[in-house]
Amino acid sequence: MANTSLKLLGAWFSPIVWRVKIALNIKSLEYENIEETLNPKSQLLLQLNPVHQQIPVLLHGDKPICESRVIVEYIDEVWNSGPSILPADAYDRAMARFWAAYVDDKCTVAVRNVVREEDEEARKSYLEEVEDVLVTMEGELQKCCREEGKGFFGGEEIGLVDITLGSLLRCFSMIETMNGRKLMVEAKHPGLVKWAERFGSHPNVKGLIPETEKLVEYAKALQMKFKAAAPSAE
Repeated sequence: MANTSLKLLGAWFSPIVWRVKIALNIKSLEYENIEETLNPKSQLLLQLNPVHQQIPVLLHGDKPICESRVIVEYIDEVWNSGPSILPADAYDRAMARFWAAYVDDKCTVAVRNVVREEDEEARKSYLEEVEDVLVTMEGELQKCCREEGKGFFGGEEIGLVDITLGSLLRCFSMIETMNGRKLMVEAKHPGLVKWAERFGSHPNVKGLIPETEKLVEYAKALQMKFKAAAPSAE
């Protein structure tokens, strides 16, 4: 039975919602999942997040918490029932936040733009941005594994950086399928390829994220909506 004091307002197709669900799983928390309509936005969303009017929103009792990384950190701070998502050391926490923000600023935005962009050259530049991020994160993962001897950015267990980058893995598969271009390859990203396998098979992740085919179908429908809404060239 879901914990009625915890409610998550989100959408099935959103990687930033998946990351909150992973954090909730790590802490073994039950919650009520509320699927947001978005088009139009529900009154509940407008009430809980009047500033950005975006998902996800975690409702803890009568307190709404917005923005996915903020929510993940909130979950980690409030509940100690399970592995810590952020490191105990202040410097290590700062570095985890730095890399999570880097992934969001550079990669999450580029992935979104790949789906929305109609111009082939512009789309190619966004794909290159994703590839650049993956090269950088490969180096960071190699450093973590070399210094700590662990399998994740967070050490022995999934941490903030793992959740932030890992929530995009299925999106990578989606845009690879749609663009005929492999983003993560063993020749360039040997560590990330193995890390992605560990992440995807982790008990707190496995079965949570929709299959690639379903996301491709949704993305194509979204592209059709964008095209229909675009102003005529006449």
